[in-house]
Amino acid sequence: MEISQDEAMTGPQGTAGHPDPVGGWRRSVGQLSLSEVHSSIPVAHDARRWRKILAFAGPGLMVAVGYMDPGNWATDLAGGAQFGYTLLSVILISNFMAILLQYLALKLGIVTGRDLAQACRDHYSRPVGLFLWFICEIAIAACDLAEVIGSAIALNLLFGIPLVGGVLLTAFDVMVVLLLQHRGFRILEVVVGTLIMVIGGCFAYELFHSRPDWFGVLGGLAPRSQIVMNPDMLYIAIGILGATVMPHNLYLHSSIVQTRAFTRDDAGKAMAIRYGTLDSTVALLCAFFINGAILVLAASAFHGTPHQDVADIGDAYKLLSPVLGVSAASAVFAIALLASGQNSTLTGTLAGQIVMEGFLDIRLRPWVRRLVTRLVAIVPAVVVAAIYGESGVGKLLILSQVVLSMQLSFAVVPLVKFTGEKRKMGRFVNSPWLAPLAWVVTLVIVVLNLYLLVETLRGWIS
Repeated sequence: MEISQDEAMTGPQGTAGHPDPVGGWRRSVGQLSLSEVHSSIPVAHDARRWRKILAFAGPGLMVAVGYMDPGNWATDLAGGAQFGYTLLSVILISNFMAILLQYLALKLGIVTGRDLAQACRDHYSRPVGLFLWFICEIAIAACDLAEVIGSAIALNLLFGIPLVGGVLLTAFDVMVVLLLQHRGFRILEVVVGTLIMVIGGCFAYELFHSRPDWFGVLGGLAPRSQIVMNPDMLYIAIGILGATVMPHNLYLHSSIVQTRAFTRDDAGKAMAIRYGTLDSTVALLCAFFINGAILVLAASAFHGTPHQDVADIGDAYKLLSPVLGVSAASAVFAIALLASGQNSTLTGTLAGQIVMEGFLDIRLRPWVRRLVTRLVAIVPAVVVAAIYGESGVGKLLILSQVVLSMQLSFAVVPLVKFTGEKRKMGRFVNSPWLAPLAWVVTLVIVVLNLYLLVETLRGWIS
């Protein structure tokens, strides 16, 4: 079922969108979010429940990619190697926060027919909108940098390709993305889901051979006071929290849920929110398994050994096979890293397109936009890899996560604000218990990311 642009620009109460300085949308005439695939996946409204679940399955997996990208690996490795299973509870709490925020993002897109970038453009003045767009583009470039570095490290570990060559090689993945986009959105979702299965399978293999203490794993899911009392543990815990919620995921999710052809009335929106939330929650629980598996693997392999200071991906790769006594362990680890980097590239492409088109109301050819962002990521990666080698690339990976942390507040605050306003959301406005919970989560994320930023900068200066 395709909908017209006029229908998409209609507010939640069914009235056409016009400038409204009081608090509603200031609707500007513009294109649909990801117009080439908008409402392109049919939903049989009279179908059985399992068919509806399948129809809405997919966007959650694409969002979950951001929670297992190479930027998260360093904090998970350090947390497990240094403190065993204790910080599993931090990953679990972070995951619950992510589930809540991604729910708000999909609800915004389904109810208003606007992705988060378009919603910001509709609501804020042009200078504010341009500022939000600029810092979001910086964050996406930083995310792209993490993907480039992660893929380059994996190619180096697996095939011995120099880091500079690996970085340059990742530039060609833009062709793969374009090919998949032209073949339909479902194909892209299937590829992403397949790569997630590869990552999950790799870590299931690693966990089987690492023989973790499962009672210790269960105990690590319970929060402990020592996480707050131990400064070193607290720093890594904040790093895990800070790296969990990716700002571009909120823009991405609010857009790709609109690829489903559900009826744009209250009943259709309620159905889409219900099944979209199920899809998102299940996918993010899968992401929790993978993030948790990285920490558990590091804990069982390195904690309490002479190698418990391992935090570098390359060092972990070199030590896994001898420590576990399994020759394939290191290679399987690198395959998971490569799949993670390539998966993040696919979803990062879409996020960049959504942000640029949403904030600026312009459309560039996908290859042009991707080329520009790719160059921003590749140039510093090539320079650092050529001059400083592996250690410099590792520091650049950390820097990319700090940049993402700086931008996160500028995505989360508008999202919580918009979904809490009745004029915008109608009957789907955040409930009396959800609204304060969302603001508490927002405050926690903002404060912890600021703390992480300050401490990281202080460490570099000293």
